[in-house]
Amino acid sequence: MNEKDLTLVEHIDEIRKRLMIIVVFFVIAVVASFFIAEPLINFLQYSEEAKSLPLHAFTITDPIMIYLKVILFVAFLLTSPVILYQLWGFVSPGLYEPERKATLSYIPFTFLLFVAGILFSYKVLFPYVIHFMIILAIDLGINQVIGINDYFNFLFQITIPFGIIFQLPIVLLFLTRLGVITPMLMVKVRKYAYFVLFVIAAFITPPDIISHLIVTVPLFALYELSVMVSRVGYKKYLKSEELRQREEHQSLVDEANRRRNENLPPE
Repeated sequence: MNEKDLTLVEHIDEIRKRLMIIVVFFVIAVVASFFIAEPLINFLQYSEEAKSLPLHAFTITDPIMIYLKVILFVAFLLTSPVILYQLWGFVSPGLYEPERKATLSYIPFTFLLFVAGILFSYKVLFPYVIHFMIILAIDLGINQVIGINDYFNFLFQITIPFGIIFQLPIVLLFLTRLGVITPMLMVKVRKYAYFVLFVIAAFITPPDIISHLIVTVPLFALYELSVMVSRVGYKKYLKSEELRQREEHQSLVDEANRRRNENLPPE
């Protein structure tokens, strides 16, 4: 590995510099989000999914709280590639050159998968959950008066977890690329992984079979996609390991030849 011999103080100083870069970009993203937040809030209020809901503000501070939450969410989304790059920059000295290049290429896919998870939950799961809750309220004779703050909180709670869950292929590919896990192990523990994903789906969906299937089936598909992608990553890991061993062997041979030519005793 090309790992730098840094002292604890130097490590802390590097972390501080990288955190400062993230903070600067986050502040810039917050300023940019001020111009994005209002049209985004209007869109989410009057979209197809929300137009049937009577939304109300129950406190004076509800509008500003929604505005700030949306600004922070958009700012975090815009800053996430910078956060990932700084994290990569901190750990990359401890990786081999092929691993550095491979993991750097994961950053845009991580961002795209996060956005894809949010869009999937918003366009597929969220409308069904809203419809399910409205029908349930009608069946129970409940007159729903929905607070707009609660609406946005619920929206974030149901979409952001999917953005995180959709990182599964990248996480497993990363671990495979480093040789931590193998595709064979992932196939071997498939039934246990399915059970974990089944439980996760139960936590983030209403208690009915349709919504559970809407979440569970894509999660299972994500796992199978992760297995296929990890096979590619594992082949590259084996090739890089073979190349590294050859380089180490050649380095030992060159060192032995050098010492022999200089009439030095072997180490």
